[in-house]
Amino acid sequence: MHRILLLTLATFAACTVQGQPPEPVLAVPDKLVLQADFNQPMQLPKSIWATRQGTRWTVENGVLRGRQSSQEYQASREHHFGYEPRLSIPVTPADFIATFRIRFTGGSITSVTPFIEFDHHVCRVRFGNDSTTLLADHEIWKVAEAQDFVLSRDHWYAITAERKGTEFVMQITDGPLLYADHSEFGKTPQTGGRGMGVAGPKKGEVEIDDLKIWAVQKHVNPRWSTTRARIPDFTPVQLKTRKPSKTSRTRGRDGKGPAKAGESSQPKSRQ
Repeated sequence: MHRILLLTLATFAACTVQGQPPEPVLAVPDKLVLQADFNQPMQLPKSIWATRQGTRWTVENGVLRGRQSSQEYQASREHHFGYEPRLSIPVTPADFIATFRIRFTGGSITSVTPFIEFDHHVCRVRFGNDSTTLLADHEIWKVAEAQDFVLSRDHWYAITAERKGTEFVMQITDGPLLYADHSEFGKTPQTGGRGMGVAGPKKGEVEIDDLKIWAVQKHVNPRWSTTRARIPDFTPVQLKTRKPSKTSRTRGRDGKGPAKAGESSQPKSRQ
């Protein structure tokens, strides 16, 4: 068992040297589900790369680049115009480790975008004009915040994101660590894209490179208890009220434990 664990960790380290994302702290990598360096032209099958709101995604110059939808598309819509390039990756496991590099260029920051999320409206990291926040449950709850961390345009960021059960942690190289344990993180989205998702700035672009996604082993990372003890407590902040929903009940990823749609736990979270 120890040899298998060491080999798995060694394989993970070998795969991530070039991009230099932070090492995982919550989970232990298992099977590599997806790997893409975009060094060669490639097709983007919808089963893996689900482009959203008519936005345009291509592999060019060694990266996956997303642009807003065409003017014709926007003129044909009454909502969801595709002003921000949006993409989801449905092959992302429920519990995962993801490492990647990302860059946002042009456009403008809005009250919604840009963001990186994991399952639509379930677990979202939003980059604002004055802070970066971790949001849960349709952005009702702010469960962690990195004050004064603002994305620099045209700058590549190396990121490691992990989710295991109801816990989520994202590390940004030379940036913050965002963490929370929230019951909604353990649920599947009722609508929209599943898996890792990205939205760029309004009328801007987003580039992704060196993407790797792992399934994870059952046990937690041996480093996790030490790392978690160093993360300051964060009291969740309710940002808005829940909208009425036609769906009255949701289930966890295991299909068990139905919960009323209006219910939302408020567990102690950590920044």
